[in-house]
Amino acid sequence: MANNVTRILAIHAHPDDIEIQCAGTLAILKERGCEIVCCTMTAGDLGSMDLSRKEIADVRRNEASQAAKLLGAEYVCAEFGDLAIFNSDDARRRVTEIVRKARPDIVITAPPVDYHCDHEATSKIVRDACFGATVPLYLTHQWDPAETLAHIPALYYVDPIEGIDYFGEPIKPEFIVDVSAEIDIKLESLACHASQREWLRAIHGMDEYLDSSRRWAAARGQEIGAEYGEGFRQHKGHPYPHENVLLDLLK
Repeated sequence: MANNVTRILAIHAHPDDIEIQCAGTLAILKERGCEIVCCTMTAGDLGSMDLSRKEIADVRRNEASQAAKLLGAEYVCAEFGDLAIFNSDDARRRVTEIVRKARPDIVITAPPVDYHCDHEATSKIVRDACFGATVPLYLTHQWDPAETLAHIPALYYVDPIEGIDYFGEPIKPEFIVDVSAEIDIKLESLACHASQREWLRAIHGMDEYLDSSRRWAAARGQEIGAEYGEGFRQHKGHPYPHENVLLDLLK
């Protein structure tokens, strides 16, 4: 951890995924002095009934940047397309470069099992990029590439949407973070994504963007006797770190 400052990379598929699943935790980490980078794999370029792909992508990048700013984080976009994230050689190298540039001690990403193909592909690519970021001969083909990492960062997965697998069975988090004091900034950052609310109303007929996020945070919070919570699991496969440095920071 350079200069004793812990660096966090939160990387998920679309604008608003980070805010829904871990913004409260990121707010705590910022209060603890961590440096945070928020990355979305896509700019949400399919999320409109009226605007062109370029137009809605510009809107949603701006919303994601505003949300990250509220959390005291830097925002970057990997510029994949919606429904076009695949665990390919190009994708792994592109995300490896993002990981190297962020220099994270901790990476928080999408869960391996979730309702959306972009979420699951993101999870696999980020897992592989955390490993690849430490391999000097694994080149990213950038004109000004970042240096390789000295160590694989600690890797964590957020909850899947509604905390369930494909069959509706619950996926139990390894630990839940009490974000009761951070619920307002969590919802404020989510509210930055106004265009996503309109998209959900148009495509799914739902208008409870903030309320559903609050309800899910309340459900997780109840499991630990708190008002609101966010759930996580740590990747502990070889050779990823096993020490729960995220939980240690939050204590």
